[in-house]
Amino acid sequence: MRAKRRNPIAATLILAAIALGADRAATQERPTGQGFTFRSAAELINVTVTVTDEHGRFVPNLRATDFEVSENGVRQTISQFEAERVPVSLGIALDTSGSMVGNKIVAAQAALNRFLFDLLGPNDEVFLYRFDSRPDLVQGWTTDRQEVSRALGAVKPNGGTAIYDTVADAVPMAQRGTQRKKAIVIISDGQDTSSRTPLDHVQQLIRETEVLVYAIGIDASGSPTRSYQRPSAPASSRPTPVPSPFPGQQRYTPPPSRPAPPSSSSTNRSSSRSGDRSNVDSLRRLTDDSGGRTEMIVSEQDLEPATAGIADELSRQYFIGYTSTLPKDGKWHTIEVRVKDGSYTVRARRGFIAG
Repeated sequence: MRAKRRNPIAATLILAAIALGADRAATQERPTGQGFTFRSAAELINVTVTVTDEHGRFVPNLRATDFEVSENGVRQTISQFEAERVPVSLGIALDTSGSMVGNKIVAAQAALNRFLFDLLGPNDEVFLYRFDSRPDLVQGWTTDRQEVSRALGAVKPNGGTAIYDTVADAVPMAQRGTQRKKAIVIISDGQDTSSRTPLDHVQQLIRETEVLVYAIGIDASGSPTRSYQRPSAPASSRPTPVPSPFPGQQRYTPPPSRPAPPSSSSTNRSSSRSGDRSNVDSLRRLTDDSGGRTEMIVSEQDLEPATAGIADELSRQYFIGYTSTLPKDGKWHTIEVRVKDGSYTVRARRGFIAG
């Protein structure tokens, strides 16, 4: 019996299909788009790192070889590293409960306007949540600072405080941002009184994302100490009293301050009770796993330097990426980042849910 003759056209088509499939596979392994992560046979784990010296000043000019990264105690190889400022997708969550009426909301609006107009980069995108007894998205993703400022100026304090519900909405939205770094900033003067979402659920949600979470708590007790002293720039490059890391931008000029209206509602009277003060432990549970931080301030006058400090930190961080050698088992994997110079303090996300 004679062997069947092979069809040369069919053979050519088969070879072309194999080549096309290989090319597509190779393309999928290359990072694409603006986001940090990409998927291939393995996944890049992204870590934003803040490094300070013994005086609390940001440490510049480090290289990838200065860092070591471990996951569950197993040393990992750094495959991506950046030391320059990258654009940020930033969510703002502002407490507009009844206890924020008067000078607090005026100071928060002024501090956030300066944050928007003077301290963010031109390619940074922003969204704004206000929250009282429930979260309310008043401005979606935009790079138009005027849109955010108008939404910010329209908020009116009233009602209770739903921090956890708001963060549960804001973190997934921040994770969908188009820029390489993703963060949210929470400003509040009270404990959560209205959320249906438990704190541990929000913690778990944050652990499943790359979003840096920052919180500024206004402590109504007037305590003379802060829970956290923000890092400063190195002595050789410390900013002026009104820092602007983006020279040439038009500065925001705040409106004249208005006197605080008298506080007569039961909601406002209740804010003076100790039970309504900002809970630093709860805020830290929201921020610390992510690599962000909580700062407690004693007066609304501290809001401007506190927000400026967060903007400064976002512009001075390092980015590290590595491909994990450990299995995706659906469990919490710890991440430890250290600088070989042991005198430095390193703050980064504490881990992630693998898979």
